[in-house]
Amino acid sequence: MVVADLHVHTTNSDGQLTLETIPEAATTAGVEVVAVTDHDRLHPDLDQPVVEREELTIIHGIELRVEAGNQRLDLLGYGVEQTDDLTALVDHLQENRIERAGQIVDCVEDRTGVELDIELSPGVGRPHIARAIADSDAPYDFGDSFAELIGDDKPCYVPRDIPTFEEGAAVLSEAAAIVGLAHPFRYDDPAAALDRARELDAVEIPYPYGHEVDVTPAEQVAAEAGLLVTGGTDAHEHTLGVAGLDREQYQAVAAQL
Repeated sequence: MVVADLHVHTTNSDGQLTLETIPEAATTAGVEVVAVTDHDRLHPDLDQPVVEREELTIIHGIELRVEAGNQRLDLLGYGVEQTDDLTALVDHLQENRIERAGQIVDCVEDRTGVELDIELSPGVGRPHIARAIADSDAPYDFGDSFAELIGDDKPCYVPRDIPTFEEGAAVLSEAAAIVGLAHPFRYDDPAAALDRARELDAVEIPYPYGHEVDVTPAEQVAAEAGLLVTGGTDAHEHTLGVAGLDREQYQAVAAQL
């Protein structure tokens, strides 16, 4: 039974949940612990690494994308405190996100001849733009927007600034109680990603990949390197508890927090 969902996004980045709606979603799913892990952004309303709200434990986390050789990885920081270095990094990344989103929107509007209804504010990302395209008069739904316009290597794609693995891991290690690798089997080279996980504190194993995945390599790396196991739904909508940790697994994480 999932009691801890340690990968949840809110409207602070590209999710649909808020701190006000998370408790009800958690109760519906039978979840007792949630980690808010917004993309490249701290949550402004979480002022402690761990808080209690309506009998729900909320862990302040972050999901940070980094460059690691020939692929990009996502790092999960848990029990985050605001250090000067982390604040400076996320501030820069958010400024870059807004600038990049503006360039993508300009390109989409030029190509489609429609005006998108979107606010370019901190946390903005391509999913926000895809939703705005789908809600416009342009002949694209959410998936088509990525496939035809804003996906990697598509005509309106614009790259964004991404820290190196070394920089991101160092900044998170100073600010967070636990730093782990997210969803290792989503990368082009899972073996290389898992090798980098050996330099961290944890690796995400329970995860809803949408297809059958042999997680044995991740379990072996966790055992060999003494890594904690994390897990979560990677929730961008309102459903929690699709994946996560049982009570015994979470106790190990809680001890580190």
